[in-house]
Amino acid sequence: MAQLTDGALHIRLAATAEDLAASQRLRYQVFYEEMTAKPTPEMAESKRDFDAFDPVADHLLVCDRERGEGAAGVVGTYRLFRRRQAQKFGRFYTVDEYDITPLLAIDKEILELGRSCVAEDYRTRHVMELLWRGIAAYVFHYDIAVMFGCASIPGVDVDKLATPLSYLYHHHLAPEERRPVAVPERYVAMDRIPAEEIDRKRGLAALPPLIKGYLRLGGYVGDGAVVDPQFDTTDVCIIVETERVTDRYFKHYARRAGEG
Repeated sequence: MAQLTDGALHIRLAATAEDLAASQRLRYQVFYEEMTAKPTPEMAESKRDFDAFDPVADHLLVCDRERGEGAAGVVGTYRLFRRRQAQKFGRFYTVDEYDITPLLAIDKEILELGRSCVAEDYRTRHVMELLWRGIAAYVFHYDIAVMFGCASIPGVDVDKLATPLSYLYHHHLAPEERRPVAVPERYVAMDRIPAEEIDRKRGLAALPPLIKGYLRLGGYVGDGAVVDPQFDTTDVCIIVETERVTDRYFKHYARRAGEG
């Protein structure tokens, strides 16, 4: 990813323990200090968001050389977790919330995306495009067929989230052969408003930017939402088949990355 630079900003994978710690500190800052997630005592003491998946996963970083060299420059991060890494660890993170059997049945490489965040001063379309260029290079390098993961909508009152959840269910539900389903004990119905009563513009506007981005990439969602009390969010399962991604977005980034 050495060629993925734009001025002082550049994309790379975490290569050291310091890089991983910088990613975890950024996640803590965004999720627990800026947003309303609830840290464990160990997280609060270290000011880092961490779990057992981190040491096995790859971590995509956006770095600003003007902010500092090495780990000091980390301003954005995305956790990337391939099938081989999940086999080594024993499972994907998503299985805590969704039955992903239809995705595991795919005989090509699959990639779980998660823990995405960007420092407050860097939340621009430009920085998000840099992240997607990095993901594009990663996807083409490992010949990944499907990306998936849990994407969050702020809040845990599903009645207040009826519009975005119903919009996703009625207009972006995954085909049955690719459709994860929320595990029974955590399943929350998404079709809370009849399809004919949904204002599509209002439904789309109610979604967080990251989910809108996945939809622009041709993504769709699994069946059922899951309330995550630790992160104070309601999650949906996003699935993106890379061959369905439009040339305007993902493949455009891959060509710029020299991967396609």
